[in-house]
Amino acid sequence: MGKNVNVIKINITQQQLNLLDEDGILLQQFPVSTSKYGAGSQNGSERTPLGLHRIKDKVGGAMPVNEVFIARVPQGSLDECIERGVELADDVIMSRILWLEGMEPGRNQGGYVDTYQRYIYIHGTNHEEMIGKPMSIGCIRMRNQDIVELYRQVDVGSEVLIEQ
Repeated sequence: MGKNVNVIKINITQQQLNLLDEDGILLQQFPVSTSKYGAGSQNGSERTPLGLHRIKDKVGGAMPVNEVFIARVPQGSLDECIERGVELADDVIMSRILWLEGMEPGRNQGGYVDTYQRYIYIHGTNHEEMIGKPMSIGCIRMRNQDIVELYRQVDVGSEVLIEQ
């Protein structure tokens, strides 16, 4: 199996993620949910950072859809976690994680604007009904089935451009 050279473009205004091939041809489109606070890179702002990023880490490839992650560690399904009384944040990270790293020093890389240090992910969610509306606290949320699909088609190092 060859290396994926696909590129992700996320449009905050449209709440849409486009997966493009290396020639810029649209392969797939997915609705997303970005930050309810808008765009921004400041640490603690809970905003979605703009600009050029790349996928630094991929987490959860071998896990089932709807797996819950806490600090990137698999915890079981949402139902199992609730049954076991696992303390869950309102924004549960589920199914897969694409951990982003900023590529633009001073904009989304380094200091108080570092996307990777802010733990900005593209991930599945327990709030699938809110996909298409800005509702996250910085990350890019996707439907669980969609993030599993996207995860298969990108590699560590794939570019991710986030724009208004």
